[in-house]
Amino acid sequence: MNIDQADPAELAVLRAAFDVDDGGESALGWEAVHAFEAEHGIVLPEPYRTFVAEMTDGSYSGPPEYGLLSVAELPDDWGDDEQERDLSKPFPLAEAWMWEEASDQSEDADELLEQVYNHGSVVLGTDGCAMNWHLIVTGPHRGHVWLISDVGAVPFGEQFGFTTAEPGFAGWVRHWAANKPWYDAA
Repeated sequence: MNIDQADPAELAVLRAAFDVDDGGESALGWEAVHAFEAEHGIVLPEPYRTFVAEMTDGSYSGPPEYGLLSVAELPDDWGDDEQERDLSKPFPLAEAWMWEEASDQSEDADELLEQVYNHGSVVLGTDGCAMNWHLIVTGPHRGHVWLISDVGAVPFGEQFGFTTAEPGFAGWVRHWAANKPWYDAA
């Protein structure tokens, strides 16, 4: 997973999965990508960065279940729109956390939960029922995809033990395009 250079093979997988053939009309364009990055104090990880700049900035065809959101969009069921999201602050997790099962419901846990939702990620889309896919844009997990729901947060990729998929945005899309269940590890 190379998050600093766009791999032509990964870009080909993305083009095939989304069947983007509109001459780039639905793409954000490099100027808009650079403006988004400057506004938020981040650099989007590759190949997602090239994907939104050159291919498409969102898609109704998925993944996930309800389609891929625009880089600046939040799902309709997001909740508190007044909450400030700061993409430049590092995403706080490095391993799965099921807060629904956690015995520590302290103020520190509440603060960490707030950071999970609002720091260091763009929301890729939703599978409904507040199950949202995030691409981590800052912190140690930059470039990885996470499923964040109302009960916990789980990283996506074979090295985390829940799936056979390759990590990162391209691995996530490739897994979806192969019509595999998200979490298919035995």
